[in-house]
Amino acid sequence: MTSPLGPAEIVVDLAAVRANARLLRETAGVPLIAVVKADAYGHGMVECARAAREGGAEWLATATVEEALRLREAGDEGPLLCWITAPGAPHAAAADAGIQVSAYDVAELDAMAVAFVDRAEPADIQLKVDTGLSRGGAPRSMWDEFFVRARAGELEGRWRVRGIWSHLACADEPDHPANDAQEAAFRDALDLAATHGLRPDLRHLANSAATILRPSARFDAVRCGIALYGLDPAPGEATDIGLVPAMTVRAPLAMVKMLAAGDGVSYGHRWVADRATTVGLVPVGYAEGIPRAASRPGAGDAAAHVMVAGKQRPLRGTVSMDQVMVDLGGDEPSTGSEVVLFGRPADGVPTAQDWAEACGTINYEIVTRIGGRMSRRYVDGHVAGGTA
Repeated sequence: MTSPLGPAEIVVDLAAVRANARLLRETAGVPLIAVVKADAYGHGMVECARAAREGGAEWLATATVEEALRLREAGDEGPLLCWITAPGAPHAAAADAGIQVSAYDVAELDAMAVAFVDRAEPADIQLKVDTGLSRGGAPRSMWDEFFVRARAGELEGRWRVRGIWSHLACADEPDHPANDAQEAAFRDALDLAATHGLRPDLRHLANSAATILRPSARFDAVRCGIALYGLDPAPGEATDIGLVPAMTVRAPLAMVKMLAAGDGVSYGHRWVADRATTVGLVPVGYAEGIPRAASRPGAGDAAAHVMVAGKQRPLRGTVSMDQVMVDLGGDEPSTGSEVVLFGRPADGVPTAQDWAEACGTINYEIVTRIGGRMSRRYVDGHVAGGTA
């Protein structure tokens, strides 16, 4: 980074988001639904939604109505889907804003019928079916009743069913038998819906991993979340299609000190220096979303690393609320030096995937939880292969 180093910050390259959207749209060959829920996986919802649209995403998707309404308030006017509502959800407000809310069961359709009773025009909605994830969506035992009620609402003029969709449980494991089973179940659901007179415009099943690994699951559109932000949705499955990570997390080096062999570091002395060394203090901790597992006892060099003064350095000692300690191996970089927690592999720095592996989690969690007191800054910079 070329800007003067200030407090800890998250730098998001909107050019990368734009380029990733374009690449995913070209790879899929069908419309892209850019998933920007959870503040765009920690990248900033409004800004990333705009970049995704610029990159060719025809649709945006959020988890909640509140997220979707925020996009409308920010000026987005394109097709928009949300999929989680609780009893009492603002269905009417969503419909008035042109947001397509997903119904999961007959009870929700009944609630929608009440909410839409005074509308001059039918609302546009989508239906989610459970094909084996056993999470949200109508289970197979409910499909007949669900589709009958959905069609009745169309005939009553309450809504138009614009989409039917489901979600895969094991798309990041391409050989898992659940993928074939779920895709077959989804096709069964579509066939059954058709027998009840439903003719949706949009049938969608593929998430980021399936978009890349499973062409048969692309149907009329694909939903991409983590891949939009440049992270691999299926590590180890040879999925490199040229995605560029959009997030870099950086902080200043606040202090450097000498340790003697036998000195313990941080709470509980869960790491004790086995030699004379230097350590550096980085002023971020779990209040900023740094997982305590990043420097778990016994991790050694498997602990998460950061980049300081051109070298990757392991975290040492317990991650605390406001700070982490880094083993500098006897070097003494200047205080104020840049510390890159994670960023793009092309820059030689640790990646969100590296952190995920060190913490025993997934890259989704690393980028989504990061933040706290960090500021977020947007750039529109250079992407590998040219400026996007």
